[in-house]
Amino acid sequence: MHKKLLALLAAAAFVTPLSAHAADTYTLDPSHTTVIWKANHVQFSNPNGLLPMVEGTITLDEAAPANSKVDVTVNTGLIVTGNTKFDDHLKNKDFFNVGEFPKATFTSTKVEPTGDKTAKVTGNLTLLGVTKPVTLDVTFNHKGENPFSKKETVGFSATGVVKRSEFGMGYGIPAVSDEVHISIEAEAAKS
Repeated sequence: MHKKLLALLAAAAFVTPLSAHAADTYTLDPSHTTVIWKANHVQFSNPNGLLPMVEGTITLDEAAPANSKVDVTVNTGLIVTGNTKFDDHLKNKDFFNVGEFPKATFTSTKVEPTGDKTAKVTGNLTLLGVTKPVTLDVTFNHKGENPFSKKETVGFSATGVVKRSEFGMGYGIPAVSDEVHISIEAEAAKS
């Protein structure tokens, strides 16, 4: 689900000012792209974790944002919370079942601009072998030359909510919330 969110964020980049050139393809920078999740635990706290290894591409059509595309893959086997015991539980069959499903994917299906730098990006999230639509609220942060890589780069932020039970991840519901809040920060460089 984190991948899907990333893809949606990337799609938000499509709402930049119009230009006369064709669509450009950008590759996500895994060093500067993260998915953070948060879920309520027995109403006492909202533990969170990080999915740090995100890969994929964004095809950005600034002149026609609806034609933009996002394809993202997240390595769920690298989920990290800072607590090894918790990480191991999240990786087992109760949650991400990384032995059988080590990756999640997100492919955008629709980009709807909602403002000069915002959009709703909908796509298909595949997690635990189940594919469901997910919509993210995306904000385009910036487009320009990265001063370190010297490559044309786009950046965006996104948020969304995923119901984990829809993907067969029902462990602990309702004590552990069904709704998982996702926050994505991403950078992608022109390929």
